[in-house]
Amino acid sequence: MSTALAEKSFLGSKFGGLPKPFWGLWSGTLVNRLGTMVMPFTGVYLTQARGLSVAVAGLVMAVFGVGSLISQLVAGVLTDRIGRRATLSGGMLATAATMMWLGYSTSLPSILAAMFVLGLVIDAYRPASNALVADLVSPAERPRAYGLLFWAINLGYAVGMTTGGWLAGLGFVWLFWVNATTSVAFAVLVWRAVPETAPPPAERGSGGFGTVLRDKVMIGFTLVILGDGIMYSQTMTMLPVAMTKVVGLSPGEFGLAMALNGVLIVIVQPLVSNWLGRLDAPITLAAGLVIMGVGFALTAFVTDVVMLGVSIVVWTAGEIITAGFIGTIVAALAPAHLRGRYSGLYGLAWSASAVLAPLLGSALLGVSQVALWLSIGGVGVVAAAGMIVLGPAVRRRSDAAAG
Repeated sequence: MSTALAEKSFLGSKFGGLPKPFWGLWSGTLVNRLGTMVMPFTGVYLTQARGLSVAVAGLVMAVFGVGSLISQLVAGVLTDRIGRRATLSGGMLATAATMMWLGYSTSLPSILAAMFVLGLVIDAYRPASNALVADLVSPAERPRAYGLLFWAINLGYAVGMTTGGWLAGLGFVWLFWVNATTSVAFAVLVWRAVPETAPPPAERGSGGFGTVLRDKVMIGFTLVILGDGIMYSQTMTMLPVAMTKVVGLSPGEFGLAMALNGVLIVIVQPLVSNWLGRLDAPITLAAGLVIMGVGFALTAFVTDVVMLGVSIVVWTAGEIITAGFIGTIVAALAPAHLRGRYSGLYGLAWSASAVLAPLLGSALLGVSQVALWLSIGGVGVVAAAGMIVLGPAVRRRSDAAAG
């Protein structure tokens, strides 16, 4: 009996105390990520299934990036104007339809158009999701809630990547069907299980992006997140190139080392999220950014798969620390009726980092591997310093919002 009670108490401390609608959002996020199979294999699909050259495939992906940049601003406005639930569910249904359009497109104009629209809609749920957590969860529990969403995303992505690789061997069209189906499931789950939490319609039109852009604290925080994004985006851009082309690791060795990232997040994140949530948000986020920077800087000295694994463990620890605090700080800075727009600006930083990271990374790698990874480590330290400078203002806003 005592063992059962202790186990219940342990699980309760990690997963208990959050409102039921949050778990509806969490479940939908997990289902959606379980089916996230198209984007990781887009380059392979475009070059192998549709016969595009690498250069043309790069152009198609750039068109997707343009749509993604616009997406966060538009979705932020919609989140505040028509509501969180409608924006999230509508974005997911549009994603499902666009997946099928892209999956059955054979001409370049159709592929380009579908990829642009996919960039617009696939992440339109993010501002709505961030705003929903802020609306549903008390300030004290937000770091844990955002951390658990981060956990669901990584858990689903790990399974989705494995399954997607197997399905791609049967035919790429299966990836589009699965991705579309889980997008619809996300939309339905949220529509049925999550109430609309936006302020009354009379308050939704007040303010706008002008208000957000005049918020110097939010602009500064967005630059901090841009630095975070430029660091993390290297894992999908220059890290595989540097490790296979410069260091000489095989794709299998690189994939094995990168698996550490997902395994550590799935195991460690739920264990530490409630403890991290009790710490000071600006200082803890800054510490996480420094640890990420150190981890990436260590990559400059990687010569084998073991050393790569060590660097991945370090920057993953920083990633776990930062996960619950970014959304928490955005929620503290944003007035309730502008949470969508504030979340959209934060999302824009991530979209911009996906564009800037390969440009910066490729230029630095052209100099040397040491130049690349020490510079990326420096980005983490600069971002952390910016967070410490913003700390007092963030605390004041958090205290005012809580009061």
